[in-house]
Amino acid sequence: MQLPQVNPAASRPEPTEVGSYFVANYPPFSVWRPDHVEAARRALAASARPKTPLGLYLHIPFCRKRCKFCYFRVYTDKNADQVEAYADALAREVALYADCPALDGRQFEFVYFGGGTPSFLSNQQIERLIERIRRHWHWDAAREVTFECEPGTLKESKLSTIRSIGVTRLSLGVEHFDDDVLELNGRAHHSPEIFRSYEWARRVGFPQINVDLIAGMVGDTDAKWTDTVKKAIRLAPDSVTIYQMELPHNAVFSREAKQRGVEPPVADWATKRRWMAEAFAAFEADGYEISSAYTLVRKDRRAGFVYRDSLWHGADMIGTGVASFSHFGGVHYQNHDQWDDYVGAVGRGELPIARALSVSKDDLLTREWILQLKTGAADTEYFKRKFGVDVRRRFGDALDGLAADGCLEGGNGSVRLTREALLRVDALLPRFFAKQYREIRYT
Repeated sequence: MQLPQVNPAASRPEPTEVGSYFVANYPPFSVWRPDHVEAARRALAASARPKTPLGLYLHIPFCRKRCKFCYFRVYTDKNADQVEAYADALAREVALYADCPALDGRQFEFVYFGGGTPSFLSNQQIERLIERIRRHWHWDAAREVTFECEPGTLKESKLSTIRSIGVTRLSLGVEHFDDDVLELNGRAHHSPEIFRSYEWARRVGFPQINVDLIAGMVGDTDAKWTDTVKKAIRLAPDSVTIYQMELPHNAVFSREAKQRGVEPPVADWATKRRWMAEAFAAFEADGYEISSAYTLVRKDRRAGFVYRDSLWHGADMIGTGVASFSHFGGVHYQNHDQWDDYVGAVGRGELPIARALSVSKDDLLTREWILQLKTGAADTEYFKRKFGVDVRRRFGDALDGLAADGCLEGGNGSVRLTREALLRVDALLPRFFAKQYREIRYT
């Protein structure tokens, strides 16, 4: 199969700069502060809001290796006793939340096991963790339970264990199918493990299997990317998530480039957008449809992403584990990002919240607006119903600028991005930020 050759109106090549970022929240994380922690505690002590969807995120921060582009809080040096101690702390944190008045009687709409590498845990460690958590909370009513996996950590028996705890959406961190590219970027698995683990996952019977890919990894080429997309399509996953390689400040590649005084060894943005456009076109030709700037789903399998859609429409989410982020009752907050601080706080019977931000209604509106634009379209009537705001007037200057740049198309009651704009949406979203947040560091 030959991938379609697409030029998504990318002009001159732009290098991938250290510090390039994915817009995951608003206002930026850099303005969250320790003196707002009390606002988070008050939100959790308030009366329950049963009509607001609720989600749970569980951070499993262990990996076999640290990828050279990774910026998450992960550990590659913890022994079995330390892993067990962390799992115990994670279950204790969940128990602390179960006693919060604002969560009384509420059920999870979605649950997400993220990392790190949740599948780093052994069968027994997974079972013990879930048994501890279920003493206080369960997710029998959840519409979606996602579990991230690294292919090289899997066996069929472990996949059966993961399915038995209620996981409905398995997400395989494939990233690429070329072994040289995987090794250059510090990935722990190789391509044979991808095919083997995928076959096992299908046999076990997960309702939805997602495959993650990354465009623009170090060592990637036109030919290698084309081959990766072809192999992903042959797997026929229910959904696929494709990211463009970014270089946060704390990634290994970023530090090495700074030390040497050279450009980071990553494809420029124009090339990555072209590869993304070609991949999108190839998946569309095979029966997939675009559901966000990063995600395609099979039309005929009712595949979706409840975690994303709920969060981007204002759901509450409790993030548990070291460095995890939460959004609850109009307050954003983050846990301690150091092991000892996190484990120590939970051991003292305290919620391990380190910094927070109490946000205004206008900030919440902006947050939902920019996140929903990442799907390619935002329904103006939704914002009028929920916030009582005409977003075309509220964001008129930014929208006029996007229209002048050819980034918008007809929408019939919605604001719609062109395909080219969708492929670089994270670079466009700061136009909607309040002035005080536009020229500051994001994280």
